[in-house]
Amino acid sequence: MRRIQLEETLVVEEWRSLDRSWANAAWLLITIGIVGGAIGCRENTSGSTAAPPVVTVAKPVTQTVTDYLNFTGNTAPTDSVTLVARVEGYLEKNHFTDGSWVKKGDLLFTIQQDQYKAQLQQAEAQLAAQKASLSHATTELARYTALLKEDAATQTQVDQWRYQKEAAEAGMLNAQAQVELAKLNLSYTTVRAPFEGRIGRHLVNPGNVVGAMGQQTALGLIDQIDPIYVYFTINERDLLRVIERQKPTGGPTIEQRRIPVYFGLANEEGYPHEGRLDFASINVAPTTGTLQLRGIFANPNRTILPGLFVRIRVPALQQRDALLVPGDAVSFDQQGEFLLVVNAKNVVERRGVKTGPQVGELLVIGEGLKPDDLVIVEGLLQAIPGRAVNPQRATSGAPAKPKP
Repeated sequence: MRRIQLEETLVVEEWRSLDRSWANAAWLLITIGIVGGAIGCRENTSGSTAAPPVVTVAKPVTQTVTDYLNFTGNTAPTDSVTLVARVEGYLEKNHFTDGSWVKKGDLLFTIQQDQYKAQLQQAEAQLAAQKASLSHATTELARYTALLKEDAATQTQVDQWRYQKEAAEAGMLNAQAQVELAKLNLSYTTVRAPFEGRIGRHLVNPGNVVGAMGQQTALGLIDQIDPIYVYFTINERDLLRVIERQKPTGGPTIEQRRIPVYFGLANEEGYPHEGRLDFASINVAPTTGTLQLRGIFANPNRTILPGLFVRIRVPALQQRDALLVPGDAVSFDQQGEFLLVVNAKNVVERRGVKTGPQVGELLVIGEGLKPDDLVIVEGLLQAIPGRAVNPQRATSGAPAKPKP
């Protein structure tokens, strides 16, 4: 019995010894983990194991630039006329092909002429009758004036022939006017091109009565498109800025100076067409706060049609020195446009800027940049504001020339 109890006591002691061994091993593992984690944290916070990323930096280019104002507008013909029938009659013939190019004075329409030729003959006959009446009255007045001196005629007879002569003179003037009116109406039966341009389709077919009841029936439309106009508007803010820049120059006004204007069509790159500003409205529209402007452009190939949407660029009246950076260096976020620059400690800084017009592949920086700033131009993805970088200077080429 005592032997059994002794064996049980030995078994219990062995289990207790095993429990203490496992507990000691567990505590040892926990201690190693804590120490290792602490050492790892100290190594990560030191930052001595990771090298700063390499970025390419460059100073902004200083260059004399011309500011441009960009607008949108529409083309319009320099002259546009709706051809109408000014006399009544049957339309006899159309003398052109729809959509063709016509020259000044070309015959376009013919209206029935018979009645107007007859009216001219009638007016000329009336004029001849009045000339005969004037000649007879003049002769009789001279005769009776001589007889009055010989007491062979009375003063009443002389006065009567003087009245007949003056009435014949007035009648002849009236007849001459009727002849001129008849000639004018006859000339209206032929409708000719008032200038060189492109004519649209005919609006009335031959055989129809035109100009009935004094109505001026539209026969067709003709436009002059060489040269061609471009109309656009400038807002009040830009207008005041242009006026303010013009003050110190002391130059002529906008009406006295030849100001170049450039435009490009929707399918064209840049602004390949060059013209000049030839008109500015005399007042600002109070409802829109804009001033209407107009440019005139050569159109020798007649490919630019009225009514096209165009992009317009007008150079400012004064040049200035500006800082330019590559366009790819400018980024944009919720706060606006910005550049990444490297300070004296090789730490990246975010610099908010205001950009201006594009000059070649460079972009004008209006505000927020200094001439000695080092702008990151390559490696933007590795540059994080507040982090150190390894800046490398870029080889700067010649600045791009401005393109209109």
